Amino acid sequence: MKTLILAEKPSVARNIGDALKNMTKHEGYIENNNYIVTWAFGHLLSLYDVSDYDPTKKSWQMAYFPFIPRIFEYKVKPSIKDRSKPDFGAKKQLNIIRSLINRSDVNRIISACDFDREGQIIGDIIFKVLKPNQPVERLLLNEWTAEAVIEGLMHTKPNTEMIPLRDAGISRQWADWVIGINMTSVTTLKFAKGSRQILNVGRVIMPTLKIIYDRDMAIRNFKPETYYKLSGLFLKDSSAFEGIYFEDKTDQFDRKSILEELIRDVQVPTVAKVVEVTKKLKKEYPPYLFNMSNLQGHVTSKFRGFTSAKVLKVAQSLYEKKYITYPRTASMHLDESLIGKTKQVVEKLKTDLPYEDQVNFNVSKRVFDSKKVESHSAIIPTHVVPKNLSDDEWLVYNAIKNRLLMQFMPIASYNETKVVLALDNGMKFKASGRIQVEKGWKTVENIKSKDKILPELFKGDKVDVREINITHHETKPPNPHTEKTLLKVMETCGKKYKEESEEHIMQVLSGFSIGTAATRADIISKLKNIGYITYDKKSLVTTELGRNMVEIFPVKALFDLEYTGRLEKQLLDISKGQLSKNVFLRSIFSFTDQGVTMIKDHKDIVLKEKKEKEILGKCPNCGGNIIETSKSFGCDQWKTGCKYVIWKNDKFFKSMKKKPTKTIVKNLLKHDRALVKGFIGKSGRKFDAYVKYTKQTDSEYYHWEMEFK
Repeated sequence: MKTLILAEKPSVARNIGDALKNMTKHEGYIENNNYIVTWAFGHLLSLYDVSDYDPTKKSWQMAYFPFIPRIFEYKVKPSIKDRSKPDFGAKKQLNIIRSLINRSDVNRIISACDFDREGQIIGDIIFKVLKPNQPVERLLLNEWTAEAVIEGLMHTKPNTEMIPLRDAGISRQWADWVIGINMTSVTTLKFAKGSRQILNVGRVIMPTLKIIYDRDMAIRNFKPETYYKLSGLFLKDSSAFEGIYFEDKTDQFDRKSILEELIRDVQVPTVAKVVEVTKKLKKEYPPYLFNMSNLQGHVTSKFRGFTSAKVLKVAQSLYEKKYITYPRTASMHLDESLIGKTKQVVEKLKTDLPYEDQVNFNVSKRVFDSKKVESHSAIIPTHVVPKNLSDDEWLVYNAIKNRLLMQFMPIASYNETKVVLALDNGMKFKASGRIQVEKGWKTVENIKSKDKILPELFKGDKVDVREINITHHETKPPNPHTEKTLLKVMETCGKKYKEESEEHIMQVLSGFSIGTAATRADIISKLKNIGYITYDKKSLVTTELGRNMVEIFPVKALFDLEYTGRLEKQLLDISKGQLSKNVFLRSIFSFTDQGVTMIKDHKDIVLKEKKEKEILGKCPNCGGNIIETSKSFGCDQWKTGCKYVIWKNDKFFKSMKKKPTKTIVKNLLKHDRALVKGFIGKSGRKFDAYVKYTKQTDSEYYHWEMEFK
């Protein structure tokens, strides 16, 4: 008799097959003498559409909503090209799984889908539809190395033990369907009349949109406030340093006249006396191990070309190739059962590094703490060391590897000196200095610390005062959200605990978030794709449509971070068996019913999407914005006479079988020239060259120049 194993993806099935060995390949599965391994393609099944329940409801009408099914049904997921038809590949693979379940030699089934609520329902929904007679067990792994697979197969659990996790996944899926289908339909019917625009509404996209909107409004409505400081230039043994006047713990003053009055009788140069010197050796601990949100924030802020969705995709690829542990985790600690395994990984990774002797494995609560692990431990490398990775994979892998090694390097430290100086009239100035003493874990990524050096000062010393100046300052608006800052707000639902460490914040707010580590990147991508937000370099900003949605949409609870965080916390409680699925869903159905009524009763306002043009760069001719149109890349000041334009059917490019692209135009505007690969000359041979777009000397128009260097 044989055991049938269902993996979430073909790549994971291959990893299981590699561990079990001697597998024979068949269409849709692999097999040896004891095991059959098959796979899904993520979700093979999706929830019914409204029209599947009632064919008369194929078109949206207000009277059809709210629509809440009495029993939720599943079907083969629809084709991307034609939603009225099932996806061919999904249908075919589901039939293969059905035939394998029905084989007479299969007496045991193991679900090997990812160990999270989404992975749980991928397998469980397939079993719900196919109704196997054999007992189903669960394989729960944090990595797909051969050793982990073999060990995991020896310690499977009855799938019935995973009912709370399944209920959490089902609750999330049904809640999002009910809120999304009902409120998107009535919102579109109400506010997009006569338009093809669909106004998407969702449990997680609305509060995320509101976060970005609030920051945009804070920037737009910001009014700078002027304040003043008093700066002194001090000299000790030919070493100059700056000191700032302070009183009552403040060094900022809203009136310049206060400071002018203070220094009216001060004659410079003069002498100041050192009245206080404080020296402390301060420790700098390495940042915690990565969870998914922190990994996404780190990579997107450090490397160009990365979005949080891309980081997740690359990390998932590394996981499926056995190089890192499960990436979709919210934990920043490792389970204490992983101490031995982690030591082996660290010993292997440190070999031949220039700082190898400084990497000393030790057990500490900063790294190993089972009480702070939710389902999955933090992301670390496995003992399988990669050799051939893409550039993107190396960047993400090295970030994860370096973060692990940092934990076992010496603690960094620096000397901090604080000095208070007094003039004869009692005015006090403060100065500070900082010198790195031990680089420690910063060596791993060669993190440079800026030293601020003070001369050697002792209490009672006299120093020369060479200058005293009043300096003018203005408060600055908050910065726009980036993916890094947005992910952090989503992870903590906007809660701020300034007095607490990041570790404590994550412990207090466990489960209280917008989305999960696995879904936040998709939420941001969806907001952009539906036209509610856009990118301005690395910043995230709302579009006109997004702003209108926030201002007009009447169900304000969907924007409320407290409400959204509470729902996510309830889903976590369901997964722990602490809350009933039915109780949760009843509240969702009631909320949806009330929300639909609110939207229907709201006054009629028509919202239309206004496509906001991406700014490719500044016009070299007039300083306007270069934007893309259907036929060209040109200056938005063309109405006032600017002639800067690059036509998409440009004859120069056409003569060499190429077309100008957005990337070429961006590089041209940024660097005054752009590298174009794959020009085709008259002989038919390909070549690369730099191009420049230069203004003609005798007219306002531009022409191309080519460089070969």
